[in-house]
Amino acid sequence: MSLEIAVCVKPVPDSEYYDKITIDPKTKRVNREGIPTIINTMDKNAVEAALKLKDRHGGKVTAFTMAPDSAVENIRLVLAMGVDEAILCSDRPLGGADTWATSYTLWKAMEKTGEYDIVILGNETEDGGTAQVPSQLGEWMNVPHVVNVNGLEFDGERMVVDSKTDSGSIKYRVSTPAVFGVTREINEPRIPNVMGILKAKSKPLAIYRADDMDLDPECIGLVGSPTQPGDINAPDMSRKSESITGEPEEIAEKIVSEIKKAGIEIG
Repeated sequence: MSLEIAVCVKPVPDSEYYDKITIDPKTKRVNREGIPTIINTMDKNAVEAALKLKDRHGGKVTAFTMAPDSAVENIRLVLAMGVDEAILCSDRPLGGADTWATSYTLWKAMEKTGEYDIVILGNETEDGGTAQVPSQLGEWMNVPHVVNVNGLEFDGERMVVDSKTDSGSIKYRVSTPAVFGVTREINEPRIPNVMGILKAKSKPLAIYRADDMDLDPECIGLVGSPTQPGDINAPDMSRKSESITGEPEEIAEKIVSEIKKAGIEIG
């Protein structure tokens, strides 16, 4: 039995540019404009898990993401890894979505494209860390869903899943279709080679606008997001430094003096 596999990926801000991130004072959401993005780390693990299943059992892997048009280059990366085709959901009405509205939109995009035996996502994202989308997507699809997955195989009938817990792990046999949120421990994502990068340029990459999907306007974007941040502020990344020179005894005295000025008790 070959497998139709969907994998969801998310472009997230590159951590090297966190000091450039600002917060919209009105919406209290992250302003990502001008910040370079990369594919979320666990989503690369999800892609690798999907590709390994395809390699063993045959089938097709389709990637889905919801992001601005500029994310096309990010999506080319997963195509270069070996994904067969990709769908980018991008439109202004989709902006400002929380996890609930995001999972809804991804579900509707998959519903438009076809039926999938397995949907794989990173367990959580580096920019949000909520770990909500895998289970929410499973609920929208009305199928079984398992998170914290660090082992995923297909035995010809069902998925054999290892899910880590605080005290160990639990093994499940899950009927398909199903949704899985995977962790970093599940695998080591492959690095695209030159041939993969060249092939990615000609692989199908479609952009879905809001009107292309059968979306309820009350369930998308900022309007369809029940989670609204009360307050959020960008961290102050500035640092103060001072160079102290002199003889060792003088330097030690100056350091002690500065520590006391800062109100730190010295034992």
